[in-house]
Amino acid sequence: MSGHSKWANIKFKKGKTDAIRGQVTTKIGREITIAVRMGGADPTGNMKLKLALYKAKANNVPKDNIKRAIAKGVGASDASNYEEITYEGYGPAGVAIMVSTLTDNRNRTAAEIRHTFSKGGNMGETGCVGWMFKRKGVFSVAKENGPSEEDLMMMVLDAGAEDIKTEDEGYEIITSPEDYDAVEKVLSDNNIEVAMSEISMIPDTMVTVSGDDAAKVQRMIDGFEELDDVQDVYTNADLPDEE
Repeated sequence: MSGHSKWANIKFKKGKTDAIRGQVTTKIGREITIAVRMGGADPTGNMKLKLALYKAKANNVPKDNIKRAIAKGVGASDASNYEEITYEGYGPAGVAIMVSTLTDNRNRTAAEIRHTFSKGGNMGETGCVGWMFKRKGVFSVAKENGPSEEDLMMMVLDAGAEDIKTEDEGYEIITSPEDYDAVEKVLSDNNIEVAMSEISMIPDTMVTVSGDDAAKVQRMIDGFEELDDVQDVYTNADLPDEE
């Protein structure tokens, strides 16, 4: 899930049940395989693969699973049976939701997404909420054993980062997609460990949701993430940590 604190996302993912972790591992493995089929096994020249590998790291996907997923993609030139499709709509309390999918059957996927939206919201046309989001690169760096805020800020801003936000656990660095590689390189060159890195859809403004509405939004997000074809869910809902 994306759209609010990356540190909340990291905690949420690490606390998932074994069954859900297994599903996440399977999804990321498929994403790695398709990325290799589309652009080769070298992440240096394959942004999709690079991002999938970062996602695998953030979700503690075993190295053996990653190797198998890469091997499965090597030598397989046809990835045309899979499509990347993003669905948009509104959830409980009118929050905006975007659902990124990787599917080999768009009719099945559209039906599943529409059904999930119907549980407290509705699926809209392409672009109905997309204008509220901007495509950005995001890096999360822990404070513990890391650089000072001033040093990190100077480092990443010089590399082209747009913004750096300080949270209790660490720093969130925002870049344009075009400057993603430059910021990644400066962090790597300075041996700064990245807890999470992704190209995400960041909302221009957040909508604070609490109580029953927050619980309903979280249930809808969980419903999307349980679908096999769903890769990422983005929302402008600002949910309390306890939800």
